[in-house]
Amino acid sequence: MASAQSKCVVRKGYKKRCKTIVEEPPLTLADAHKARVQRAQSTAMSKLMDQIGKPYRWGGTSPRTGFDCSGLVYYAYKDLVKIRIPRTANEMYHLRDARPVDRGELQSVYVGNGKFIQSPRTGRDIQITSLSEDYWIRHYVGARRVMTPKTIR
Repeated sequence: MASAQSKCVVRKGYKKRCKTIVEEPPLTLADAHKARVQRAQSTAMSKLMDQIGKPYRWGGTSPRTGFDCSGLVYYAYKDLVKIRIPRTANEMYHLRDARPVDRGELQSVYVGNGKFIQSPRTGRDIQITSLSEDYWIRHYVGARRVMTPKTIR
């Protein structure tokens, strides 16, 4: 719980000036990690949302030219974690340092309410899509989390 104090400064010839100072309790390691993860997730989501409407490009990893599905994820996370993010979806899924995630625990590229950001295929733009679409019901394999206590910057 935060506590507030008033600190006053009196300088000769000037009016007394007081300022309220709020002292936050020290963060625990778990709180500090949670705050870092939330900042990193927010950064990744912001980077992804900025790409909505840009074109799909096979092998693409750049906002200038477009993205393929794994290039989009690579772009969002490459500077936020200590580990080397692989380039392909298959390599990402089998990344040793990423932890498996149940469907109910999806985050970040996952927007919420069963929706996620994707770069679908040639001729389509980066978009928000629902996991409940027939295609994803049949093809969803799983997810991995790259932001863990060991991997986050």
